Amino acid sequence: MYSAEHALRKWSLGLSVLTVLASGCASMSQQECAATDWQTVGYEDGVNGYSGGRIARYRTACSKYGVAPDLARYQAGREQGLREFCRSANGYRLGAAGGSYRSVCPNDLEAPFLSAFNAGHELYTLQARVWSTDAQLDARRRELSGIEHGIVGSSAAVVSDGTTSEQRAQALVDTAQMAEQAGRLREEIHQLEADRVNYERDLEDYRSRVHPIT
Repeated sequence: MYSAEHALRKWSLGLSVLTVLASGCASMSQQECAATDWQTVGYEDGVNGYSGGRIARYRTACSKYGVAPDLARYQAGREQGLREFCRSANGYRLGAAGGSYRSVCPNDLEAPFLSAFNAGHELYTLQARVWSTDAQLDARRRELSGIEHGIVGSSAAVVSDGTTSEQRAQALVDTAQMAEQAGRLREEIHQLEADRVNYERDLEDYRSRVHPIT
C-alpha cells in the first residue's frame, strides 16, 4: 500500500539528492540512488530552470551502485516544474538579477518569458552601469587623495631647511609629476560624474516606463 509515510520518505530522499548535488558533491548513498523519487527531483530542477542535461550528474553519482535514474519520471517532473518556472514574473526577476536564461521554456511559454526576461535584464544593465561608474569614481577619488597627500609632502620637502639641494630638486620633479597626475584624475572624475548623471537619468526614465512584472 502506498502510504503517506512511504510518500514522505520518497520526498525526503528526493530532497537529499537535491541538497547533495546542489552543494557540488557527487557522492550519494546507494539508498538515495535506489529510492529517490526522480519525478520530485525533475520537478525541482524544472522549477529552478535547470537544463535537462543536469540528470547526467545524477546518473554519474549512482552508476557505481548499478542504479540508473528513472529518466521518464525525471522528465515528467521537470516539464511540470518548467511550467512553474517559465512565468513572466520569474523571467523579469531573473533578468533584473543579472541571471542567464538557458533556453529551457516550452514553446508556448518562451515568448512571454523572454519578453519579461529582456525587460528585467535591461533594468539590470542600466543599474550595473551606474554601479560601475560609482566604483570607478570611488577608485579615482581615493587615488587623487593619495596623490594630493604626496604633493603636500613633496612641497614641504622643497621648503624645508633640512633638505639638500639634490633632494629639493627631486622633490620639485616629484611634485610636478604628481600635479600632472592629479590634473588627469580630476578630468577623469569630472567626466565620470557627468556620465553618472546621464546613466542615472536613463535608469530613472526606464523605471518610469517599465514597471516590475509580478
